Amino acid sequence: MIISHDNEAYRKKWNTLGLGRYNGAFYYSKEIVKNIIPNVDTDRNWVTIRVPDCVDHSIVFIHNNVDMRLYDYLKDYNDLILVCGVRETVSKVHKHTGHKAIYLPLSVDVEYVKQFIRPKTKDTAYVGRYEKTKYMNLPKGIDYIHGLKRQDMLPLVAEYKNIYAVGRTAIEAKILNCKIINADERYLHKRWRVLDNKEAAKILQEKLNKIDQR
Repeated sequence: MIISHDNEAYRKKWNTLGLGRYNGAFYYSKEIVKNIIPNVDTDRNWVTIRVPDCVDHSIVFIHNNVDMRLYDYLKDYNDLILVCGVRETVSKVHKHTGHKAIYLPLSVDVEYVKQFIRPKTKDTAYVGRYEKTKYMNLPKGIDYIHGLKRQDMLPLVAEYKNIYAVGRTAIEAKILNCKIINADERYLHKRWRVLDNKEAAKILQEKLNKIDQR
Protein backbone atom coordinates (compact mmCIF):
# COMPACT_ATOMS: atom_id res chain seq x y z
CA MET A 1 0.00 0.00 0.00
CA ILE A 2 1.17 3.54 -0.81
CA ILE A 3 -0.30 6.55 1.00
CA SER A 4 0.95 9.60 -0.91
CA HIS A 5 0.07 13.06 -2.19
CA ASP A 6 -2.79 11.38 -4.09
CA ASN A 7 -4.46 10.38 -0.81
CA GLU A 8 -8.00 11.75 -0.63
CA ALA A 9 -7.58 13.30 2.83
CA TYR A 10 -4.33 14.98 1.83
CA ARG A 11 -5.75 16.32 -1.44
CA LYS A 12 -8.76 17.76 0.36
CA LYS A 13 -6.49 19.74 2.67
CA TRP A 14 -4.03 20.53 -0.17
CA ASN A 15 -6.79 22.19 -2.20
CA THR A 16 -7.36 24.72 0.63
CA LEU A 17 -3.74 25.89 0.86
CA GLY A 18 -3.69 28.35 -2.03
CA LEU A 19 -0.17 29.09 -3.25
CA GLY A 20 1.16 27.27 -0.18
CA ARG A 21 0.17 23.99 -1.76
CA TYR A 22 3.27 24.05 -3.97
CA ASN A 23 5.58 23.09 -1.11
CA GLY A 24 8.60 20.86 -0.69
CA ALA A 25 6.74 17.97 0.93
CA PHE A 26 4.29 17.76 -1.97
CA TYR A 27 6.99 17.64 -4.65
CA TYR A 28 9.22 15.33 -2.61
CA SER A 29 6.32 12.91 -2.26
CA LYS A 30 5.85 12.93 -6.03
CA GLU A 31 9.51 12.04 -6.57
CA ILE A 32 9.49 9.37 -3.86
CA VAL A 33 6.59 7.65 -5.65
CA LYS A 34 8.16 8.06 -9.08
CA ASN A 35 11.86 7.40 -8.44
CA ILE A 36 12.43 5.83 -5.02
CA ILE A 37 9.62 3.35 -4.35
CA PRO A 38 10.01 1.47 -7.69
CA ASN A 39 13.73 1.04 -6.94
CA VAL A 40 13.40 -0.37 -3.42
CA ASP A 41 12.60 -4.02 -2.70
CA THR A 42 10.53 -4.32 0.48
CA ASP A 43 7.27 -5.80 1.71
CA ARG A 44 6.59 -2.72 3.81
CA ASN A 45 3.87 -0.16 3.10
CA TRP A 46 4.81 3.41 2.18
CA VAL A 47 3.61 6.71 3.64
CA THR A 48 5.21 9.58 1.73
CA ILE A 49 3.25 12.52 3.13
CA ARG A 50 1.79 13.57 6.50
CA VAL A 51 -1.85 12.50 6.63
CA PRO A 52 -4.15 11.65 9.59
CA ASP A 53 -3.89 7.92 8.91
CA CYS A 54 -1.07 5.41 8.68
CA VAL A 55 -0.79 1.62 8.46
CA ASP A 56 1.36 -0.84 10.41
CA HIS A 57 4.62 -2.15 8.92
CA SER A 58 5.28 1.05 6.98
CA ILE A 59 8.10 3.29 5.82
CA VAL A 60 7.05 6.83 6.77
CA PHE A 61 8.77 9.95 5.41
CA ILE A 62 9.12 12.75 7.97
CA HIS A 63 8.87 16.25 6.47
CA ASN A 64 8.70 18.51 9.51
CA ASN A 65 11.99 18.82 11.39
CA VAL A 66 10.80 21.20 14.10
CA ASP A 67 7.49 20.21 15.70
CA MET A 68 7.47 16.52 16.59
CA ARG A 69 3.97 16.85 18.05
CA LEU A 70 2.71 16.68 14.47
CA TYR A 71 3.65 13.01 14.55
CA ASP A 72 1.79 12.08 17.74
CA TYR A 73 -0.61 9.95 15.70
CA LEU A 74 2.22 7.59 14.71
CA LYS A 75 2.35 6.31 18.29
CA ASP A 76 -0.86 4.37 17.58
CA TYR A 77 0.81 2.22 14.89
CA ASN A 78 3.27 -0.68 14.99
CA ASP A 79 6.52 -1.55 13.22
CA LEU A 80 7.24 1.76 11.51
CA ILE A 81 10.51 3.01 10.02
CA LEU A 82 10.63 6.81 9.97
CA VAL A 83 12.80 8.33 7.23
CA CYS A 84 14.32 11.74 8.02
CA GLY A 85 16.02 14.12 5.60
CA VAL A 86 17.81 15.99 8.40
CA ARG A 87 20.15 13.96 10.60
CA GLU A 88 19.20 15.71 13.84
CA THR A 89 15.54 14.81 13.35
CA VAL A 90 16.31 11.09 13.67
CA SER A 91 16.83 11.12 17.43
CA LYS A 92 14.04 13.64 18.02
CA VAL A 93 11.32 11.72 16.20
CA HIS A 94 12.53 8.38 17.58
CA LYS A 95 12.34 9.71 21.13
CA HIS A 96 8.94 11.27 20.52
CA THR A 97 7.22 8.31 18.82
CA GLY A 98 9.24 5.30 19.95
CA HIS A 99 9.65 4.05 16.36
CA LYS A 100 12.87 3.26 14.50
CA ALA A 101 14.15 6.29 12.61
CA ILE A 102 16.85 6.53 9.94
CA TYR A 103 18.64 9.30 8.07
CA LEU A 104 18.26 9.44 4.29
CA PRO A 105 19.86 12.52 2.71
CA LEU A 106 17.41 14.64 0.76
CA SER A 107 17.46 13.95 -2.97
CA VAL A 108 16.00 15.33 -6.19
CA ASP A 109 15.37 14.23 -9.76
CA VAL A 110 18.64 15.59 -11.13
CA GLU A 111 17.89 15.12 -14.83
CA TYR A 112 14.54 16.86 -14.49
CA VAL A 113 16.12 19.89 -12.84
CA LYS A 114 18.98 20.14 -15.35
CA GLN A 115 16.61 20.97 -18.20
CA PHE A 116 15.93 24.36 -16.60
CA ILE A 117 19.54 25.63 -16.62
CA ARG A 118 19.63 29.19 -17.99
CA PRO A 119 22.22 31.98 -18.42
CA LYS A 120 22.68 34.10 -15.29
CA THR A 121 20.99 37.48 -15.73
CA LYS A 122 20.04 38.39 -12.13
CA ASP A 123 21.91 38.73 -8.86
CA THR A 124 20.33 37.39 -5.64
CA ALA A 125 17.04 35.87 -4.49
CA TYR A 126 15.48 33.96 -1.63
CA VAL A 127 13.59 30.85 -2.69
CA GLY A 128 11.16 29.00 -0.44
CA ARG A 129 8.17 29.52 1.79
CA TYR A 130 8.01 33.13 2.86
CA GLU A 131 7.27 32.27 6.51
CA LYS A 132 10.69 30.64 6.78
CA THR A 133 12.38 34.01 6.32
CA LYS A 134 11.82 34.72 10.04
CA TYR A 135 14.71 32.31 10.68
CA MET A 136 16.99 34.17 8.27
CA ASN A 137 19.01 37.33 8.30
CA LEU A 138 18.43 38.35 4.70
CA PRO A 139 19.91 41.47 3.09
CA LYS A 140 17.69 44.23 1.81
CA GLY A 141 16.98 44.53 -1.88
CA ILE A 142 17.00 40.85 -2.84
CA ASP A 143 14.18 39.20 -4.77
CA TYR A 144 11.76 36.67 -3.28
CA ILE A 145 10.54 33.60 -5.17
CA HIS A 146 7.70 31.67 -3.54
CA GLY A 147 4.24 30.25 -4.19
CA LEU A 148 5.06 29.01 -7.70
CA LYS A 149 4.58 25.65 -9.34
CA ARG A 150 7.90 23.85 -9.60
CA GLN A 151 8.00 23.99 -13.39
CA ASP A 152 7.61 27.77 -13.17
CA MET A 153 9.98 28.24 -10.23
CA LEU A 154 13.03 26.36 -11.53
CA PRO A 155 13.66 28.36 -14.73
CA LEU A 156 13.29 31.57 -12.73
CA VAL A 157 15.74 30.37 -10.04
CA ALA A 158 18.21 29.39 -12.74
CA GLU A 159 18.62 33.02 -13.80
CA TYR A 160 20.11 34.05 -10.44
CA LYS A 161 23.77 33.95 -9.46
CA ASN A 162 23.10 33.69 -5.70
CA ILE A 163 20.26 31.86 -3.97
CA TYR A 164 19.23 31.82 -0.32
CA ALA A 165 17.63 28.41 0.19
CA VAL A 166 17.61 25.25 2.29
CA GLY A 167 16.76 21.60 1.73
CA ARG A 168 15.72 20.29 -1.66
CA THR A 169 15.36 23.84 -2.97
CA ALA A 170 19.04 24.44 -2.24
CA ILE A 171 19.97 21.17 -3.97
CA GLU A 172 17.98 22.16 -7.05
CA ALA A 173 19.62 25.60 -7.11
CA LYS A 174 23.07 23.97 -6.97
CA ILE A 175 22.20 21.86 -9.99
CA LEU A 176 21.16 25.08 -11.74
CA ASN A 177 24.70 26.41 -11.09
CA CYS A 178 23.66 28.96 -8.47
CA LYS A 179 25.79 29.83 -5.45
CA ILE A 180 23.91 28.70 -2.34
CA ILE A 181 23.81 30.92 0.74
CA ASN A 182 22.59 29.05 3.80
CA ALA A 183 21.06 31.77 5.96
CA ASP A 184 18.56 29.71 7.97
CA GLU A 185 19.93 29.83 11.53
CA ARG A 186 18.49 26.36 12.21
CA TYR A 187 20.67 24.78 9.53
CA LEU A 188 23.83 26.89 9.40
CA HIS A 189 25.91 23.71 9.86
CA LYS A 190 24.20 21.94 6.96
CA ARG A 191 25.80 21.58 3.53
CA TRP A 192 23.27 20.46 0.95
CA ARG A 193 24.88 17.98 -1.43
CA VAL A 194 23.46 16.96 -4.78
CA LEU A 195 21.94 13.47 -4.59
CA ASP A 196 19.72 11.88 -7.22
CA ASN A 197 16.54 10.08 -6.15
CA LYS A 198 17.69 6.78 -7.62
CA GLU A 199 20.96 6.93 -5.68
CA ALA A 200 18.98 7.72 -2.55
CA ALA A 201 16.91 4.59 -3.24
CA LYS A 202 20.10 2.50 -3.08
CA ILE A 203 21.03 4.04 0.28
CA LEU A 204 17.54 3.40 1.61
CA GLN A 205 17.64 -0.21 0.39
CA GLU A 206 20.85 -0.86 2.30
CA LYS A 207 19.43 0.57 5.51
CA LEU A 208 16.17 -1.35 5.19
CA ASN A 209 18.06 -4.58 4.55
CA LYS A 210 19.92 -4.15 7.84
CA ILE A 211 16.76 -3.43 9.80
CA ASP A 212 14.73 -6.25 8.26
CA GLN A 213 17.76 -8.58 8.10
CA ARG A 214 17.23 -9.32 4.43
